Parts: sequence; C-alpha cells; structure tokens
Amino acid sequence: MKVLLCTLFLLLSAIAFTQTSPSAGNVFIITTDGFRWQEVYGGADSMLIRNPDFVKDTSLIKEQYWDADIAARRRKLLPFFWNVIAQNGQLSGNRTYDNNVNVANWYKISYPGYNEILTGYADSKFIPNLAVRNRNRNILSYLNAQKAYQGKVAAFSSWNLLPYILDEQKSSFPVNGGYELLEENEDTINALINQVQQRITPQTHTRHDLLTYESAKAYIEQQHPKVVFIGFGETDEFAHKGQYDQYLQKAHQFDMMLAELWYYVQTDPFYKGNTTFIITTDHGRGRKGAAWRTHGFWVKGSGETWMAMIGPGIEARGELKEKDQTYQKQIAATVSVLLGEHFTANHPVGQPIQLPTAITTINKTAIASATADK
Repeated sequence: MKVLLCTLFLLLSAIAFTQTSPSAGNVFIITTDGFRWQEVYGGADSMLIRNPDFVKDTSLIKEQYWDADIAARRRKLLPFFWNVIAQNGQLSGNRTYDNNVNVANWYKISYPGYNEILTGYADSKFIPNLAVRNRNRNILSYLNAQKAYQGKVAAFSSWNLLPYILDEQKSSFPVNGGYELLEENEDTINALINQVQQRITPQTHTRHDLLTYESAKAYIEQQHPKVVFIGFGETDEFAHKGQYDQYLQKAHQFDMMLAELWYYVQTDPFYKGNTTFIITTDHGRGRKGAAWRTHGFWVKGSGETWMAMIGPGIEARGELKEKDQTYQKQIAATVSVLLGEHFTANHPVGQPIQLPTAITTINKTAIASATADK
C-alpha cells in the first residue's frame, strides 16, 4: 500500500507539473487601437456600412465586407481570425454570450489602456494621452531583466507615446514608436524604411501601420527576439475621423499582417512550434450610432474589449461562448506564466488568465495502471 501511495503521489506531482509548466518559449503581444468587439464577432455593422456620412461608397464597401450571414461577414473582414485562430486558438469577448473582456481602468482611453495591458495594473491615477513617463513597471522591462530574456525583448508601435508608456529612458530594450527612426547599422531595409518615414508629411502622432509592421518584422527576422510588443493604431485614427470604410479597411489590413507574421513564425526554425500570439485592443468604442467614433469614461461601450490567443499553452477552444469575465490587466501575468516567470512589480498585478492544459496520455495511462495494481 505504501508503495502504491508513493507511486500515485509521484504521478500526481508529474501531472501537476505538466499542467502548469509553460510550453511557449516566445510571446508576441499585438494590439490594434480602439477596435470594437462588435466588428470582431459580427463583422461590418449593418447600420454604419450603409451610412453615407461614414462611408464614401456604400455599394463598394458592401461588396467587400457585407454578407447577410454573420459567420461569413466576420470572415470577410477578419479571415485570419476566423479561419486560423478560431480553429487553433481561442477568442474571447463576444458579449452576445455574456463572455466579457473589459478594461479595468476608469478612463477607457489609450494611455491607461496600454498601461493596463503592459503593467497588469489599472492605475487609478489619470494620465491623459500625453508624453508622460510611466511610473509603473511593465512586463517587457521585467522580462528583459531575467537571464533567459535579457536582450531578447523589443517593442514597436504606430503611436508615438508608447516609448513613454514603457519609459524608454529607463528601459534597456529597443522601443520604437511613431516616426522614430530605426537604427540602420548598414541595414538596407531599415535605411529604406527611414527614407520613407522622413518623406511622409504631415507626420502625425500615429505612424502608418504598414511602416510599423515592416519595422517590427525586419527586427524580428534579424534579431529573433523572444518577447515582442507590436501596437497598431490606424483603426482608432479613422474611427475618430468618422470614416467607417477606412476603419474596416485598416482592420482587414491588421488581419492580413497577423496572417503573414503567423506564417513567418511557423516557418522559421527559431519560432516554429514555440511562439504564442496574444492579440487585443486598448479600449472599446461607443455602441450605437455616431458614438462609434469616440470613447472615454463617459461613452457607453468604451470599456468593452476582446482578446484572441493562439500558440503553445493555448487550448484550441475557438470562440468562447460560456459566461466569463476577463480583464486587460490579466495579460501581463499571463505572458509571464506562459514563459515560466513570475511577474512582480512596484504595484499590484492582475491574476493570469486560466489556461487549462490537457493531461498527457502517458500520465492517464500511468494512473490507470497504478489503480489496477491496487
């Protein structure tokens, strides 16, 4: 009996290790600014896509993104989400099923949103969207201080305030935001990107997403970082302008860039089979009518977000339809758990998202054998 009990204890210990041990060696956190859950799960909005106040050519945009069937409609807009992530990962935040993802911060604008995602902390102190150095420790800085990830962390953003949110002055990893020039070091791709950036006028606070993508991808291909943040911004830009057609085009472009990047990591020996994507947004937007253009603590729907995950450590559950509540502040700790680390900071950190892992067949067999021996 003692031998049996010892055997069972060892087997259960092995199972617990199997269930909690991370299997992702690399994590990419990817965001698109202010993109609503309504379009993620419902595709183009039936009222907005027909409204000439928000769409220049309603007939043409409907040919591109409209279908009476909701599944077909959302697949038209986001084919990578619904052909790949829905089959091999999971999507949360469809409020039709009371599966909720929210920001926990009060303000529901970009600086507090990215702070919450990257630090795991919904700071009660209001910091407007201005160039203010963040006092909170972020997951990227923490990981870069760990031996396994030192020198293997990088961040790229279309929005020029990301370097302040990550406190670039104190950070010792590459942070590139807005139209900030890339280090060339005789690199022809970076030199070309810099030439293009310098010729763009006017240079607003948000760089074209394609330039952000090409900058990040070039760095990933050359340096093979293990932890990467990529923040896109044009969905929010065109929403604020009230251009729903361009908002849809930029969302579709975002999906295409995700598809290309996922294909790259699945065909590169360094990343293949050990890279997880966590994809989300920094805030929601207004729910109905003209309110879709804006967001903030005064606009209903602004705290409603969504999340998509795919890769090692993520169970292939597809679209989650059970009642649940997740917050953006849980992302930082989730990244930490996936990488086998324990994120600590100078502030509270949200709990990681529960990521159940299947018990291996060998452990099931071992338990069955031990029980039979009894």
